[in-house]
Amino acid sequence: MKANPKIVISGGGTGGHIFPAIAIADALKRRFPEADILFIGAKGRMEMERVPKAGYPIEGLWISGMTKDIRSLILPLKVTHSFNHAIAILKRFKPDVVIGVGGFASGPTLMGANYLHIPTVIQEQNSYPGKTNRNLASRVKAICTAYDHMEQWFPKEKIHLTGNPLRANISASGTREEAAEYFHVDANKPVVLLVGGSQGALGINKGISAQLDKFKDNDLQLIWQTGKTYIQQAREEVKALGLEDKVKPTVFIDRMDLAYTIADVVISRAGAMSISELALVQKPVIFVPLPTAAEDHQTKNAQRLVDAEAALLVKNAETETELIPTLLTLVGDHEKQEKMKANIGKLARPNAADDIVEVILRVIS
Repeated sequence: MKANPKIVISGGGTGGHIFPAIAIADALKRRFPEADILFIGAKGRMEMERVPKAGYPIEGLWISGMTKDIRSLILPLKVTHSFNHAIAILKRFKPDVVIGVGGFASGPTLMGANYLHIPTVIQEQNSYPGKTNRNLASRVKAICTAYDHMEQWFPKEKIHLTGNPLRANISASGTREEAAEYFHVDANKPVVLLVGGSQGALGINKGISAQLDKFKDNDLQLIWQTGKTYIQQAREEVKALGLEDKVKPTVFIDRMDLAYTIADVVISRAGAMSISELALVQKPVIFVPLPTAAEDHQTKNAQRLVDAEAALLVKNAETETELIPTLLTLVGDHEKQEKMKANIGKLARPNAADDIVEVILRVIS
């Protein structure tokens, strides 16, 4: 194996694709500091900003997903243009392997690599694979998955159960007292952490708002990541009920390590990376799947954990009536919390990025 392998990583669109891609790149760089890594993303998508911030070069393709309006008419033109552009990039860069992590750019890039007979690997984050990875499965050399029992979608001999590679510094760290001081909560009382994603989650926010007064008559505290669009409303509601000491709305949580340290129970969307993080830190969780996620994959993700007695599920449409009652029941049931923590911990794969690198090296070899 040469000391400076040339590697292309393609995909993106959401943090659920971008963070694993960057984690894989970082693991490759730890193993091979001289490795030459190039990302290929979709123009106008968040990877075009996030990847350079992580220290890697990226080139963009003119590609998007299927829409229900007139823009879908030019999709075949975009696919053809992106396929040809990807081939041009690959011919110039001459990679030893191309890795797809899902997302719009991944399809034409890996199809171009297959056309040029460059080895390819895909990394599937979800329990229900996306269309791009399902379509590519027969042509790639290896498939790294986060869940077992994926044979119904992928060739069994190509599957490697590695887990999802996580972004840096995702762990519970520091003491409960340090975390309590950071978030201005009482370390001696239970804390709920609500994370709806970097933009917040309207369905979850509405569920909390609908019964926010339930926090008045107990010791329960809430760290509430609202997102930008809901923060003002949340602050006004908290102030009107006199809950400033117990409910802490915030646009975004920078110190997730401390948030996980202080959290006794978590409310979260059911994206693949959120699940992997919660498994690593072993927190009892109530999932509220995003109903508009592609092919409803978040519900499928969450249901896998519910079936394993590792999580609870509240439907997005039922948050205003079911979320707070479900939360209060779980907070009061310490035996159930311990069981859920043990079961979700069984899914943790802290060495996922390094395990994926091993698969990549075997493909190159």
